[in-house]
Amino acid sequence: MRVNFTVNGRQQEADDVWEGESLLYVLRERLGLPGSKNACEQGECGSCTVRLDGVPVCSCLVAAGQVEGRDVVTVEGLADFSKQRDEHGHGGACGTGGCGVKGVSLDAAKRWQARPGDSQTGEGVELSTVQQAFIDAGAVQCGFCTPGLLIQADALLEENSSPSDQDIREALSGNLCRCTGYEKILDAVRLAAARQSEAV
Repeated sequence: MRVNFTVNGRQQEADDVWEGESLLYVLRERLGLPGSKNACEQGECGSCTVRLDGVPVCSCLVAAGQVEGRDVVTVEGLADFSKQRDEHGHGGACGTGGCGVKGVSLDAAKRWQARPGDSQTGEGVELSTVQQAFIDAGAVQCGFCTPGLLIQADALLEENSSPSDQDIREALSGNLCRCTGYEKILDAVRLAAARQSEAV
């Protein structure tokens, strides 16, 4: 089958997709976006997390056919997605009037587009607040889990600009890291939250 969907603000078409093929496989092998990692293939580790219509999902559990006409953001497009969200307002619950933070309609939030000059891999783009915080807090070691953690942390901070430690732990509970012991990851999310609140 042929699947047409938006990835990081660009229309994409994947041909010859078989019925059981996962979104993760299509992103990595057909579209050349290796940021989402293939680890457990059971939705347990979170290393393949992407945003599907704004919601974090394990792409290993999503059949490619389910994304027809939908919007996917991978770690490669996270910086630009975050920048455009900051410039044009929040999507998700805030976009529907669910919170008082500079809201826009959900449809408007979904219309963000990657700039034509940006590479598909996200190179040459200024990092998002969350990405820079992970670097500054030393939250990256081997890096295998980092893309999923970044996507999940960004989604958390979009919904909750001042999360408690318990909020952070709960939001990241589906993302496994075998290197860091998590403390630096928690520090990174705290740092990103602090920097976002300073910028408001």
